[in-house]
Amino acid sequence: MANGSGAHRLRVLVAGGGIAGQALAFWLTRGGHKVTVVERFPALRATGAQVDLRGQGIEAVERMGLLDAVRGKLVDEAGVAFVDARGRARATIMANTSGQGRQILTSEYEIMRGDLVRILHDASKDDTEYLFGVSVDGFEQDEQKVLAHFSDGASGDFDLLVGADGQGSRIRQAILPEGSDPYWRVGIHMAYWFIPRIASDTNIRDTYMVPGGRQIMRRSHNPTETQVYFVMREESEEASAIHREPVERQREFWAGRFRDAGWQTARFIEGMQTSPFFYSQEIVQVRTDTWSKGRVVLAGDAAHCASPYSGMGISGGLVGAYVLAGEINRHPGDVPAALASYDSVLRPFVDEIQSQVNPRLLRLGMPMTQRAIDAFQAATALACFLHVPDLAARFSKEDRGGSWQLPENPAPISAV
Repeated sequence: MANGSGAHRLRVLVAGGGIAGQALAFWLTRGGHKVTVVERFPALRATGAQVDLRGQGIEAVERMGLLDAVRGKLVDEAGVAFVDARGRARATIMANTSGQGRQILTSEYEIMRGDLVRILHDASKDDTEYLFGVSVDGFEQDEQKVLAHFSDGASGDFDLLVGADGQGSRIRQAILPEGSDPYWRVGIHMAYWFIPRIASDTNIRDTYMVPGGRQIMRRSHNPTETQVYFVMREESEEASAIHREPVERQREFWAGRFRDAGWQTARFIEGMQTSPFFYSQEIVQVRTDTWSKGRVVLAGDAAHCASPYSGMGISGGLVGAYVLAGEINRHPGDVPAALASYDSVLRPFVDEIQSQVNPRLLRLGMPMTQRAIDAFQAATALACFLHVPDLAARFSKEDRGGSWQLPENPAPISAV
């Protein structure tokens, strides 16, 4: 831990032990602060599907001194193929591994969410108090402190409460005006799960388009497991509500929507029934005018979820945690000033990564008719033949986070 003067050693409570929460704890403890992370799951939530790092997110991990650890857990995904109903690749876009320019559909840094969570936990656990099976059920605050009430009946005083509790954040709900809707919807839903890997599952991610605005993706992350993703365009109330239903009902819903899709759908649906992991979600962005109220502040997806289609969800969480911790470390005696600076410094970056999601372009990639699917695949095949994706990526001056620069952190690794 960094050796601080102790004059402004803050007691910080972080609600949520995911990627943003753990990254925040990492940097705050290096600023000399006392950090407690509460996670409602009974153990480290080291699950989830494949995620990636891009642009400023890679730099944030490098500044943590964890890039080699991440490299040691990378998933071997060489590119993305668009396949037909017989599994034949119509077009393939390979990852940009040149070290220059922009990451494409597949990043150079693909990793399982669980592996990244474990890396962050190992890096932060010695200096951070972690409490599992506990959540923040409520809080009150004044100008000096936050009194948090926990699900186990305990209470505690803190100088700052951070809501890093994800897209459905309860902390955010408590600080936003009543009736506020922070979600910007794009009319797309997704489910994903794991099934046994077979010999034909390669290190190329397969993408299969189905009439009706549907899409199936298959990607394999280790020698025994394959990930399956069902994605669809739909704006019905049933589709929006299904993600809050019991898992068995969710599985029935997704099987019904895709049963006629062809390709390997029968295998995927059969595997869904016994998969140890299943997750269903609506694709949304979280957009709010403010990320804090008094001594309560939001971080990661709770503050600025960019959605999986931005390609910057995980990177955004790592960058946001870095900036928030940096401003707190810079202004430990003036929490309001730190939170105001956090908003002004990070907001341009968040605006940039959220703007990468264009519903019209998403709809182009999820055609409604077979004719439109054929046209999309033909155009993509021609672009690949002419090396357009590769050349565009290599000669791009910026990745998806734009020209925004990661600020210096006043608690560098050398201070640990």
